[in-house]
Amino acid sequence: MRSDIIRIYKAVHTWTGIITGMALFIAFYAGALTVFQEPIARWASPPAEGRAVPLQDAQALIVGTLQAHPEAARDFTIHLREAEHLPARMSWRVREQGADDHDETSARHYVASLDAGAGVKVEEARPSQLSKFIDVLHRVVGLPVDSDPNRWIMGVVAALYTLALVSGVIVLLPSLVKDFFALRVGRNLKRMWLDAHNVVGIVSLPFHLVMALTAVVFAFHDGIYYLQDKMFHEGRLAGNFQGGRSAAAPPSSLSPPDPATMLPPAELVARAQAVSPDFEPETLQYQNVIGPRAAVRVWGKDAAALSPRALGGFVAIDPYSGRVLSTDYLPGRQDGAHTTVSSFFALHMAAFGGTPVQWMYFVLGLAGVWLFYSGNLLWVESRRRKAARGETGIPAQRRDVRLMASATVGVCLGCICGISLTIAAGKWLHGHVEDVNAWHRYIYYAVFFCSIAWAFARGAAVASVHLLQAAAACTLAIPLTTLLAWSVPSLGMWAHGSAAALGVDATALGGAFCFAWMARATARRVRSGPRDSVWSAHAQGPAVAPVADGAASPGRAGVESGPV
Repeated sequence: MRSDIIRIYKAVHTWTGIITGMALFIAFYAGALTVFQEPIARWASPPAEGRAVPLQDAQALIVGTLQAHPEAARDFTIHLREAEHLPARMSWRVREQGADDHDETSARHYVASLDAGAGVKVEEARPSQLSKFIDVLHRVVGLPVDSDPNRWIMGVVAALYTLALVSGVIVLLPSLVKDFFALRVGRNLKRMWLDAHNVVGIVSLPFHLVMALTAVVFAFHDGIYYLQDKMFHEGRLAGNFQGGRSAAAPPSSLSPPDPATMLPPAELVARAQAVSPDFEPETLQYQNVIGPRAAVRVWGKDAAALSPRALGGFVAIDPYSGRVLSTDYLPGRQDGAHTTVSSFFALHMAAFGGTPVQWMYFVLGLAGVWLFYSGNLLWVESRRRKAARGETGIPAQRRDVRLMASATVGVCLGCICGISLTIAAGKWLHGHVEDVNAWHRYIYYAVFFCSIAWAFARGAAVASVHLLQAAAACTLAIPLTTLLAWSVPSLGMWAHGSAAALGVDATALGGAFCFAWMARATARRVRSGPRDSVWSAHAQGPAVAPVADGAASPGRAGVESGPV
C-alpha cells in the first residue's frame, strides 16, 4: 500500500481517536460496570422492611391493590424471585407526563404488600437508581440526561469510533504480521506502549466493531424502529411490544374485565414454560388489565438463547384466558427478522451466554478503556519536544500538548473517582438526605469537574499521581463501607451477604489495588523519568512540588510502568 495513503489513514485514525477518546473512555468504563447492573443495584439497595408476600397469595394482592389503586392497572409488575433490590412482591411506577421514555428520574415508584389483617398496604418507594445512573453515563458518554439529543451525540461519537477502528486496521495492515506479537519491552516506553496499544486493539477488534455498530443503532433506534415497523410489522410494532395487541385490534370484550378472574401468576408462569421449557421466568408485567386489551408479559431468560433486552425476553399472554398473544420477543422462539434486530441488543448488552460472557465483556470493556487512554498518551508523547543531546535545559512543551495531557488525566481519572465515590456514598447518605438518587449525580459531577480542574491547575504529571491515588481511595471505600456496616450496625448502613453484593465488594477491592499500583508506578515515572517529558514533574516548572514516593529509584528511569 502506498505510503501517502497510509499517512492519510494514520491522520484519520489519530484525529478521530483524539476527538472521541475521552468520551469513549467514560462510555466504556461505565459500560463495563453496567454489565453487572443488577449486582450493583443489589449492593446499593437497603434491606426491605418486611418479607415479600408468598407467590400463592399474589393473586389476592393484585385484586386488593387494584381495588384501592385502579391507576396501577395500567402497568404493574409481580416479581417471582426475591432479591435485595426488590422490596415487595408487587410494584409499579408512575411517570411524569411528557417525560422521555428513558428518563427514570421523574418516575414515582410504589410497592404493595399484605398487612397482618390480609389488607393491602401501598407505600411509595425510593429504590436506588445508582446502577441506572451509571448506565446513563454509559449511554450518553457522560452527559447527565438520557435524552434524544444526547443519544444522537453518542451516535456521532460511535460513528467516528467506527472510522477510527477501520483506519487503524488499514494503518497496521502493512506491518501486521511482523508487529502483531512484537511487544518490545525496554527503555523505549513509547515503542512499548504503541506495541501494546496495537495488540490490544487488534485482539479486541471484533468486540469494538460490535460496540461501535450497535451503539450507532441504539443512538438512532427511533428511526430504525420506524423503518422496521414499515418493513416487517405493517404498523403493528408498538402493539406487538405492548403485548401483541395493537390499538387497531378488536377488544376481547366490551365490558371491563374483573381482575379477580385473572389466572393466578403461577398458572401464567406454567403457560409460558409450556411454550418454551428452557425459559426461566423472573417477572410478570401486567398491562391494562382492567381495559379491553389486557396482556401480561412474562419476562425471563433462556441460557441457551440470546435475549432481545438486558432484562431478557418475554412471551405475551392474555391474563384471563391464558392464550399466548405473541412470542416475537421470547428468547429462542423469535423469527428471523426479530432475531436479527434482537442480536444488536444481545451483542451490545452481553444478553447471551450467562455469567462467563458477562465477565468477558467486563474485561474487554476495561481493555477498551486502556486503549483510549493509551491512545491519548501516545498522541501527547508523539508531540513532545525532546532535549537535544548534550543540552542541560528542559525544553518548553507545546501548549496544546500540555492541555491535552491535562484533559486526558482529568476527564479519565475524574470519571473513575466520581463513579467509585458515588457508589460508596449510596450507603452513607441513606437516611440522611431526602433524595439519594439526586445526590449520586451531584457527587459524580462534583468529583469529575474537580478532577479536571485539579489536572489543569497542577499539570498532567503531578495530577495523574494524585488522581490515581484518589481513584484507589474512592474505589477502596466501596468494600470498606460494607465492612464498616457489618462491624458497626449502629451506623444504619447494611452489608448484604449474597454472592452478587459481595462480588461488587470483591471487584472494587481488586480495582483499588490496581489503581494503587498504577499510582505508585506513575509516581516513579513522574519523579525519575526523562526530564523533558510532559509526564515529568521537572517539566512543570519550579512551582510544582516533587511527588513523594519513598520507593522511587532514580537509577530505574525510563523502565518503569506508567504514562509513556
